[in-house]
Amino acid sequence: MFDLTSGPISLASLREAVNDPHAGAVAVFEGTVRNHHEGRDVLRLQYEAHGPVARKEGIRILRDAIVRFGLDHAAAVHRTGSLEIGDSAVIVAVSSPHRAEAFEACRFIIDEIKHRLPIWKKEFYADGTSDWVGCEGCRTGHRHKH
Repeated sequence: MFDLTSGPISLASLREAVNDPHAGAVAVFEGTVRNHHEGRDVLRLQYEAHGPVARKEGIRILRDAIVRFGLDHAAAVHRTGSLEIGDSAVIVAVSSPHRAEAFEACRFIIDEIKHRLPIWKKEFYADGTSDWVGCEGCRTGHRHKH
C-alpha cells in the first residue's frame, strides 16, 4: 500500500497494513520535518506531488522491495501540502521473517521514494526566503522573499 495524504499520517494504520503472523520483524522509518537545513533555520515545508505518477511509482517501489528482500508486506505514506516542524513527512513500514531484511528494506524504500517519486519540497526560512530543495528544474538556487 502506497499513498499520498494532505493530513497527518497514521502510524497505527501503517503498522496494521503490514501485520502478519508470519513476520518475525516489523521495521518502521519515520521522516520528520526538522528545523534546519544546511545551516539555515527552517520554519515549515511545503510538499507538492504529481499524485497519479507518484502513487503508481510508489507501488512499484514497494513491490520491488517485497521481492528483493523477501518481505511479507510493505507500506508507505508521504505527506503533501504544508508541514510544520516535527510533523511526519513520510512513514515506511515493512514486515519480514527476519530483522536484517526489514531494516535493509526500509532504507531501500525511503531512498527510492526520494530518488524516483515526483514529490517536490519547498523550505521556508526564518529570514523570509524560501527554496525548492533537491528539485532540478524547480528554480533551485533562486531565493524568494515572502
